[in-house]
Amino acid sequence: MDEFSSVGIARNECPPRVNTGLDKLDELLSGGFPSNSITLVSGTPGSGKTIMCFHYIAEGLNKGEKCIYLTSDERVKNILKQATELGFDFRSAADSGQLKFMYVDLDRSNIHKEMENEIEQGNYSRVVLDSLTPVAELPVWVSGVHEIIPSEGSTDTKKYPTGSVPATRMHVRRIISILSKKNRTAMVTSEVPEGSRSLSRDTISEFLVDGILLLDLDTTMDRRKLTVRKMRATKHTLKPHDIMITEGGIKFL
Repeated sequence: MDEFSSVGIARNECPPRVNTGLDKLDELLSGGFPSNSITLVSGTPGSGKTIMCFHYIAEGLNKGEKCIYLTSDERVKNILKQATELGFDFRSAADSGQLKFMYVDLDRSNIHKEMENEIEQGNYSRVVLDSLTPVAELPVWVSGVHEIIPSEGSTDTKKYPTGSVPATRMHVRRIISILSKKNRTAMVTSEVPEGSRSLSRDTISEFLVDGILLLDLDTTMDRRKLTVRKMRATKHTLKPHDIMITEGGIKFL
């Protein structure tokens, strides 16, 4: 059996590539992520999802690109602290405006619009959303055929509660729509529960994104693993690769 997977690409066709920040991963992906794509980085807690985002952002900064890091799990100061401890100096880029950190406040009623406005007006070429999971788990209210995310308190709206399939689909679809605009390449992270066979906690985003990097922990061998499960227009191996987290971030073994 062929060890490679080819996703919708003719033999001689290859879209422009965006470097990931990891040389070995670029090699596995024929040069990097397809330009104007969305890649899902999923994994259990401690598998290295946020560090993967650091590498991706750092590579963009090194190339002079304008980047934005959207975080819904951590306050910005904690992200900067963690990045600095791993050798990623983002403070100067943030001070100069080349890198924008934006905390996604899940208590605000217009978070999707705020995210969309910032991404559009900032003209960012690289976008990270870390993590998609809390955003996808917000409740949704629907009035007739119109979505309201989240509720504006109207009495004639129907509420789809937190965790319901309709609510999750609406959130994930809205986020993917915001990120899939032209001239940007995005990375989103998602948690995967221990023991789950799904590729994200919402179980929906893996079908909508262009690529999936699965990070896993092999506790019996004391190893972390990275698998390219899906990548549009890319011929890639499906074999897992051993990685480790060092003081400089992720290293392939």
